[in-house]
Amino acid sequence: MVRAFKVKVRKIGTSAGVLISRDRLAEAQVGIGEEVEVVILSHKPDFSAFGIAKGFRPFKRDKKIRFL
Repeated sequence: MVRAFKVKVRKIGTSAGVLISRDRLAEAQVGIGEEVEVVILSHKPDFSAFGIAKGFRPFKRDKKIRFL
């Protein structure tokens, strides 16, 4: 059975881990000490190209003062 839910990665000593609630474990019929497979899906947005016109030089302001 595949059920997706969100958890936060927490610091546990010098490692990192996630906590799974007792209800989720019971729903998946998984007990303490059993092995499970974990798939990590990152939901971080990629802003690497945000606001950049690829192939163009950086904007350089001319020295003129402009008033409306």
